[in-house]
Formats: sequence, structure tokens, C-alpha cells
Amino acid sequence: SEAIDFCEFYPLSMRTWNERPSIRCEPRGVVAVVTPWNFPLAIACGGVAAALAAGNTVILKPASETVLPAWLLCQAFWDAGVPRDALHLVTCDDEVAEAGLIRNPSVDVVILTGATSTAKKMLAARPGLHLLAETGGKNATIVTAMADRDQAIKHVVQSAFGHSGQKCSATSLLLLEDEVFRDEKFRRALADAVRSLRVGSAWDLATRIGPLISEPSDTLTQGMQILEDDESWLVVPEHVVGNPNLYFPGVKWNVRPGSFSHTTELFGPVLSVMRFSRLEAAIEIVRSTGYGLTSGIESLDDREIDLWQRTIHAGNLYVNRSTTGAIVLRQPFGGVGLSAYGPGVKAGGPHYVTALSHLSDAGTETAPAALATAALEVSGMQHEDIASRLSQWLLEQFNASKLSESAYQDIVSAISTQFDACREVFDTQHDTVKLLGQDNFRRYRPVRAITIRVTDTDTDSPCDLLIAISAAIVVGNQITVSVDRAVGGDTRTLIESLADELPGCVDPVDETMSELIQRVHDDQVSRLRLLSDHSPSAELWTACGDAFVTLVRDPVLRDGRIECLRYIDEQSLSHDYHRYGNLGRRAGEQRR
Repeated sequence: SEAIDFCEFYPLSMRTWNERPSIRCEPRGVVAVVTPWNFPLAIACGGVAAALAAGNTVILKPASETVLPAWLLCQAFWDAGVPRDALHLVTCDDEVAEAGLIRNPSVDVVILTGATSTAKKMLAARPGLHLLAETGGKNATIVTAMADRDQAIKHVVQSAFGHSGQKCSATSLLLLEDEVFRDEKFRRALADAVRSLRVGSAWDLATRIGPLISEPSDTLTQGMQILEDDESWLVVPEHVVGNPNLYFPGVKWNVRPGSFSHTTELFGPVLSVMRFSRLEAAIEIVRSTGYGLTSGIESLDDREIDLWQRTIHAGNLYVNRSTTGAIVLRQPFGGVGLSAYGPGVKAGGPHYVTALSHLSDAGTETAPAALATAALEVSGMQHEDIASRLSQWLLEQFNASKLSESAYQDIVSAISTQFDACREVFDTQHDTVKLLGQDNFRRYRPVRAITIRVTDTDTDSPCDLLIAISAAIVVGNQITVSVDRAVGGDTRTLIESLADELPGCVDPVDETMSELIQRVHDDQVSRLRLLSDHSPSAELWTACGDAFVTLVRDPVLRDGRIECLRYIDEQSLSHDYHRYGNLGRRAGEQRR
């Protein structure tokens, strides 16, 4: 069903962008789709469908364990009329794939679903690779003292042990508030629920925990066999004699922050339980893993839910429900931090196909300056102060001859579209399906530590610079403008003047390329925006790959809907607001 959803959704979303008059959408070229074994149909189909919808040629490279489903999938596309020249299937080991696909300059884009280490290896093999990667997760569910504890156990067991824990979205950390951690009834019920899962052959329909895909890795073996200080087993993950890949699920109790089981993705049937005293501390425990794929909370207190959903670091958020099973458009899927590399758009969401397209300005005429300025002031209703100050500052620069009339009109028109995009899309939550009993919001969050690099006044135009800076500001970022020491003249004057006008929003920093690279290594840059498509130094590409920092070098666009995407992450929030079917105070709410 998910594969079918992808095939229907991506062509429709691509049509929306093709019909947008302000941009021109062209294919990027050849897209290699590198897929894992654990969802052998849906993930492969999603990557292929999105890349084809954007007009690209596709090479599908499946995991070696799931070649047959990939072949049958390609056969279905070919039978449906997709030319064999447009979709190719390649089966090979990882070394051959690295040489023939990842390092191959004829491959323009790589879509990866796999481990964070695999994504880093690809970036090291080919600095400058245009990579869209959904990577690993160390996903946590927080259970507060205000939770329905029986319901929490049900959801956690589903999330931790479905697919034998072999889902990137699976709950692998269970954080319990002190009162819940000390609750013996909760302990017994959790242990009983885990022990009750039927373990056996995948051919037995009663089985809930089937075999692992292979014998446990050294990492998983350590997680299932070794206890660190003060840890104990609530449920021991025992091996089933006679099958090297079959294990009873385990629950490790009293895992400490910073320990192996806290910070390491195990990808198997083991759940690590930690304790916390304050919700803020639990959120920090989750953030400290560096990952940010899925996260859940179990609480009946709206204040706790509000604090958590505002501050948790994850791409897919789940409230009072299991943390797996994302559905196309309903809960677009993808993470942040070590759980994703790329432009921050989510699979199954409306912007995903834009990352597989080469976008450029359509060359439409800009509005006259007076009309553009008026549009900016109207569009900025939710950002009155910034809109007013930007409008006034731009007019001052124009009157002082720091900007030409054409540049002034171009910038103000672009900023006007940015405010429109924020008001219509990025400042609001979108629930497309409006299910009864479940909210499913798609929303947008500014990226921490955005840096915009200015290197050369011949290629990095002041017009592009101001459009990029304003896009980052209007979506809520505090940005660092990294200015090469050789940059001078009007460009430097404009940057310094804007920083004075919007203190706290724009922070200019004079630095060499070596100093910028050091800031990347020091985790002071989360996303780096270059203003032109000239190839950056190999050292910068390597540093960004090592630090898992996305480097954006697509052209600066006048369409605010697109340019603002460079500085935000999409986030999905799914909330079961019913309780055992009872809608409570929302029973009379109209959902359509």
C-alpha cells in the first residue's frame, strides 16, 4: 500500500511544481537509488517513483538480501510503460557499487536509506556528492508520571519489537520518569508484555518476533550480552537454539546517560530503559545521542506534550501512539541530525521531488519597486517588525545608491514572496487528511546554526546575498554570514549595515576558508549555504562530510517557497488525541 501511495503521490506533487510560473523544473540527470533490505518494496519504490516523476534516469541498487523484490518492482514499472532506458536494476556488492555508482561522475544524485556510517562513507568517497540520505536513529519514547501506563506499554512494545527491532524508526530507548521507573506494577506489566511476544518462524502466522536478517553484528551482540555499571536485565534476550538468527526480545534496565546502549544504534530486539526526574532532562538525554529520526511521548498532560513537541530534536514526532508506521502525506518521513543528510525535505511530503529537480528562476518580470514594497508590507502581517525594518532598510540602501533600481526591485519582490510563503506554508501546521481521533501535522522548523558563505564579489552578487539572508531570517533563523577577508566594497558595507539594522538575526564573521572549516569541525555549522554553483574546495567538502553538515549550492531563487526551504527542516507530528475511542472535549469538532 505504501508503494502504491508513492506512485500516486509523487507525480501529482511534481505536477504542482511544474505548473508554478516562477520556477523552471528540469531533471538533475541520473539518480542512483540505494535501498536497504528491511522494507524491500516500499522504500525502493518511493525512491524510484520520485526520481522518475522529476524526469530523471534511475539506477536501482537494492540490498543483496532483497534482489528478487527489486527485480519484480522494476518489472512492474517496465510493464506499466516506463522505458528500460529510464530505469535500470544493478545488483552488486558494496565495493563495486562505490566504484561504479558513488564515485561515478555520470551519477548526479544518490538516494540512500541506510546507516549513518554508510552515508559518511559515500561522502568521503566522492566529496561534493548530491546525497539525499535517510539514515539511522536512536529513537526514544518518554513516559511521564502523567501517562496512561498500560497504553504506554502497548505502544512501546509495538514500537520496539515490530520487525524484530530492525526498523530505523523503532523505539530503542525507553525513558521513564522516576515515579514510573519505581512502579513495580509497571515493571511487571512491561516484562510480561515483552515475554508474551511469540518468537518463531516467519512462516508461522502466530509469530510476532521472527528471525533477524543475519547473525547479530558485533555491535548488536555487545548490546544483547554485556551489561555496564548498575545495569540489569528486566528481560534477557536469549538465543533460540537451532536458529543462529532467532532471539527472544530483551529489556535492559537502568541504562545510564552516555553509555554504550544509550548512544549506539543496535538495530535488533533490545530495549534500553533509562530514568529521568524532569521532562527537560529527558529531552536532553534524547538530544545527546546526536540522532533525530523518530521520538515519542506518553502523557495525558497537555503542558508536558506542548513542551516536548516544541523542544524535542526529531523529524517524526508521535504523541500517545506507536512510533513506527509512517504513511505517505499523512506523516512524511525523515529525520534531522545524524538521522538525515540533505536539504531537509521528507519522503512522502510535498517538497521531496524538488530535491530531485534542478530548479531555476523562470525569468518572469519583477514587480515595480513601489508595488513590490507594498506587497512586502502586506505579506508580512505575521512578521510586522522584520518586514517593516527590512522594507525601510532596503529603501535606504537604494536611496544611498548602494543598490541599483533593478536590484532593489528584484530583492523586494523576492522578499515579498518569502513572506507570502511563510504566511501560507511555513508558519502554519498542515493536517491534510484530518482523521477523526488523530492529528497529523506537517510543520517547519528553522535549522540551528545556519551559515551563508560569501567568497567572491564577482560570483556572489549582493542581490543573491540579500535574498538568501532574508529567506533565512523570515523563517526564524539566526544566521552567521561568513565573509571571506578579500570581500570588500558595497557587499561588505551592505552586510555590516544589515547586521546593525537586525541585531540578533545577522552575525557577520570575517574568516578564511580554513577558519570556516574549523567551525564546521567544531559543530558550529549545521547547514552551509553557498551563493553560487562554483565548486568549493575539496577540504570544505570533506569537512562537511565528516561532520555530516549539508552543503547547499543550488542557485539562489526569487521564489520564496523554494529559497526558504534551504533554511528549514520539515517535521511531522502525529497525535492520537482520542483515548480508547473517547474524543473527550473534541467530540464535536468538525474534521472536514
